[in-house]
Amino acid sequence: MVVAIPGSANLTASKPSLGLGGTTTRLSLSRPIPNLHVTKKPNSSIVASISASSSPSTGQTNWSLDSWKSKPAQQLPEYPDADELDSVLKTIGSFPPIVFAGEARRLEEKLASAAVGKAFLLQGGDCAESFKEFNGTNIRDTFRVLLQMGIVLTFGAQMPVITVGRMAGQFAKPRYDPFEIKDGVKLPSYRGDNINGDAFDEKSRVPDPQRLIRAYLQSVGTLNLLRAFATGGYAAMQRVSQWNLDFVRNSEQGDRYMELAQRVDEALGFMAAAGITIGDPQMNTVDFWTSHECLHLPYEQALTREDSTTGLYYDCPAHMLWVGERTQQLDGAHVEFLRGISNPLGIKVSDKMDPKDLVKLCKFSTLGTNLED
Repeated sequence: MVVAIPGSANLTASKPSLGLGGTTTRLSLSRPIPNLHVTKKPNSSIVASISASSSPSTGQTNWSLDSWKSKPAQQLPEYPDADELDSVLKTIGSFPPIVFAGEARRLEEKLASAAVGKAFLLQGGDCAESFKEFNGTNIRDTFRVLLQMGIVLTFGAQMPVITVGRMAGQFAKPRYDPFEIKDGVKLPSYRGDNINGDAFDEKSRVPDPQRLIRAYLQSVGTLNLLRAFATGGYAAMQRVSQWNLDFVRNSEQGDRYMELAQRVDEALGFMAAAGITIGDPQMNTVDFWTSHECLHLPYEQALTREDSTTGLYYDCPAHMLWVGERTQQLDGAHVEFLRGISNPLGIKVSDKMDPKDLVKLCKFSTLGTNLED
């Protein structure tokens, strides 16, 4: 799971869990938010106009959807059939965006509150989603755990909790080694279900562009169900509180949390007595956002749209994106791509990163420009 401390950072564990804490950090950075959210499919040959107030401090103002291709790229798969890849990317480029620019801007407003200690960011989900585990039960269970954590954090911190799922698009897996060896057999590494298969055989490990379409469709299906859960009554606060009570009553660790769960239930009882019931929108719905690592740049580019009301570009497969530990090179393709994207962005940080490099990374790109005071 991933948890963010107000005004600080996300603490990341390698697996989903109910615990807080971990060993790496993801910094979420916010910028001023324009209004409206109409998007249109961009022309990849158009160079985005970046004003002096929003351009990187390095003075590099020229950015286009494919300017990343002129930079060294790490962690990108090598497809055996470039024509098939191009065909798939054109198909995906014709698909509707999965999220909208206005949603991303609204998340950015909320993250700005977290940056100054007025809200709490909770982010969590699988290390990587898979095709074979795609079903409504798994989506519901992840959503439910995040809601349970959110209500406890809201009560304990006495501030709003921003819930961001690491889901509906978190497929790709960065690898230290492009190859894997078992019993003397050397094959390409498994890079996530949107790229190749996890079975250790030659056919499965060949990157297949058609997997990108399946990843898109699964992301759409996942987000559709999440939206229904978030707004259809399933996320009602009284219901989530009852889940927590059931958890503490029926688990070995429950005694530690019984008092807290009862206090939350008592607070909801008081609110109901005061006339704030499950029928009120604030008690019946929840904002839920999605995020994933910006890793497969051709896919990300295909789903990037220009907001027709602002001229800004948004990467529309997720509300929030982050640059991973292995793709943070200042002169690299991933940083170049994200330099022109207006979504809320994050940087994964661990003890391996020199603080000076973090400062340089923030100053180099729009990852660190126009931060809220």
